This record gives sequence, C-alpha cells and structure tokens, in this order.
Amino acid sequence: MTSQIFPQLDIPQTLAAGPGPGNTDARVLQAFARAGVADHMQGDVLRGMIECKLMLRQIWGTRNTYTFAVAGTGWSALDTMFSAVMPGDKVVAFVNGTFSGIDALTLRIKAATPSELAASPLDPQAASVTVIEVPHGQSVTAETIEAALAEHKPKWAFMAHWETGSGRINDLRGFSDACERHGVMGLVDAVSSLGVENFAIDDFPGVAGWAACPQKGLCCLPLTYAPVSFTDAYIASLKATGAYTYVHNPIFEARHWGIVDDRDVEKGTYHRTHSGYAVAAFHEALRLTLQEGLARRSDAYRRHEKVLRDAVTEMGCEVTSDMSSLVVLNLPADLAGREMELVQNCRARGFGIWPTLSAPVQVRIGILNQLDREAVSTIVRLFADAIRELGGNVDHAAVEALLESRYGTSIAA
Repeated sequence: MTSQIFPQLDIPQTLAAGPGPGNTDARVLQAFARAGVADHMQGDVLRGMIECKLMLRQIWGTRNTYTFAVAGTGWSALDTMFSAVMPGDKVVAFVNGTFSGIDALTLRIKAATPSELAASPLDPQAASVTVIEVPHGQSVTAETIEAALAEHKPKWAFMAHWETGSGRINDLRGFSDACERHGVMGLVDAVSSLGVENFAIDDFPGVAGWAACPQKGLCCLPLTYAPVSFTDAYIASLKATGAYTYVHNPIFEARHWGIVDDRDVEKGTYHRTHSGYAVAAFHEALRLTLQEGLARRSDAYRRHEKVLRDAVTEMGCEVTSDMSSLVVLNLPADLAGREMELVQNCRARGFGIWPTLSAPVQVRIGILNQLDREAVSTIVRLFADAIRELGGNVDHAAVEALLESRYGTSIAA
C-alpha cells in the first residue's frame, strides 16, 4: 500500500456562538501552550491537581470531599456519576431534550440486567428505569418530579439542570426537595449551568451527585477536565455496591486528586495518566472563574442574553428558551423549514451556530465567553445577515437602534 502524507491541518478561527464548546479564553490557551513536558506524576502537576480540587469546591459551593474532575468532556463526568447505578437499581429519569435523553439511555444501560442488555445491547429497555418525557420546549417542574418520585419510589432520580438540547432550565429546587422527601439520591447534569449560573450545590441536599464539563461555563479546552462532586451518601452507596468500571470509578479517580479514604491527603496517587498541559489549562480556567466571581459572571450572562433575545425577536424570530447562555428560536414563518440551510451558511463563514439535534428543528445561538458589547453585537449582525441572505426581511436600522439603546448606557462590558 502506498503511503499518503496529507498537508498540514489548518483549522481557521471560528466564532463559537452555539451551545458549546465556547471559545477558550486566551489565558487558558497560553497556560496550555507554555506548560513544560512533564511526567504526569511530577510534583507541579500533582500540586496543580490539588489546587484545582480546592478551587472547584469554591466554584461548586460545596464541602463535599469527593469533589474533583475527570479527564475528558462532560460525558466523562456523567459516566463517572452514573457508575454507581447498578443492574436492577430503580431509577426515575426526567427528559426534556437531546442530552437528558442520552443521559437516560446511559442510565438504562447501567441499570439493565444482563438479559435486558443482551436483548437490546444499544437500547436496553431496563424495567427498573422509568423515563418521564417532558415535551420539547418545556421545563421539568416540581409537580412533575413530586408525582413521579411519589409513585415509583426509586433509589436514584436524574435530571439535567440546564438542558441545552431545548434551552430550558429545570426546577432544581423542586428536584432536590422531592428527593429529600422521598429518600431518593438525586443525580444532576450541570454541564451547562456550572460557571454560568450563580448557585451553590450544598444548598440542594437532595442531590447526591453532580457532573459538569470544562468547555461551557468554565470556558476551558473541551478535552481537559470535567468537574464532579459527590456527597458522603453517594460514596457510601458506591462502596457498598462497587462499580463496573476502573477508569470512571469515582473512588479510584479521586485518589489521583489527593482524596483517599474520605479525606484529603498531601499527594495524589496514581490512577491513570493525566496531562500536565490539560492540568495547567484547567487550573487557569478555574482561577479566571474565581477572579471574575460567579455572581458577576451570572449577571453578565443575563444582561447580554436579554440583548440577544430582543434582537432576534426584532428580526421576527420566536424565542422558546429560558437559559442565560443560549437562545433557542424558531425562524420567521416565511423561513420555516430552512433552519439547517441557515446554520450551514453561517458555519461556512466562521460563525458557529447550531441547530437543535432533535425535532422540531430550531436554531441555537450561544454567548459562552462572549460577554461584551462587541461580541454580542457581532453575533446579532452576523445572524441578521444570514436571515437576509435567505430572503428574510430584517430592518437593519431597527436592529442597530436596539443595540445602541441597550449598550449606549446600560451595558458597557
């Protein structure tokens, strides 16, 4: 076979204006690039992991000892959190979008008995798992949660905090309270809310396990470290049952972050190979988050999302989301059905917006790490251009007037 050497890969700069990953902060990229080639057990790498663990506790707002990060994307953190779910465990999962749907599939795989898994290896129908489907575009409410937990009385309950598939925020307080009332251990996908919303997980004692990601609210590289946090009750359950994994076993993974036998130790022990480059990048992303402050960042997201929401509404779009980092919208009636065409046109110009990944197809525009007048105004203008290119009617002067009225005095940065 004749070998073929392809030209060097050159990926152009893109404005990441979708649900995530977001554009990584320049300081994080610099930290990644300047890290020395270090052994993964080298002292500075291990010290960085210990400091990351301590910073994560501040950002999560928790005293949970088992708070650390899992190498990989948010799916790595979620798989780690779900590792405590064993075959036959009774689970209730609430689904209102693409990603909570994948979470529910993961839970059906974890809870499936050997015979259930063999019957349908890629889509097991675990009898012990109840999936509560909430229509696309709607949030999971406290009433829905209470009714399901009261009826099914599971060991575990799952919910996404912010569901980026539909752009909806689900009732975290209602979920935690219902889990407490019914003696259920809650599991929460906080992939899209950590680093964007200002909340402390210790305020939600019904939730036993949390999983997030590096590339959304924390604005780090996609393949660095995904945060997790577990209560003592979760760890006790895991110790009692074990888990069918080595790499994603929270107890094993925690040892590398200096958490051994339920307490902090001076130095982590080997679990698997970690990247010094990734540790340096993640460390800097956490420093940035703490320096800016979650309250200030959360407020900035709310203010800038309101500008984007009102601007696309001015263009004739209907917004159906309620997240502060992401707008999910229906195009004007005369462009309905052309969502994918519009998205592809934008991507071809380095403007990275996304469609929803399930029906009904909508357009998703995000502002992750784009929290200033110039960035949001650029996103608005590029989207207006895309609508006009498809033949839509956009009043350019009205859009510019809206941006000026919002940013002229009220939002400087």
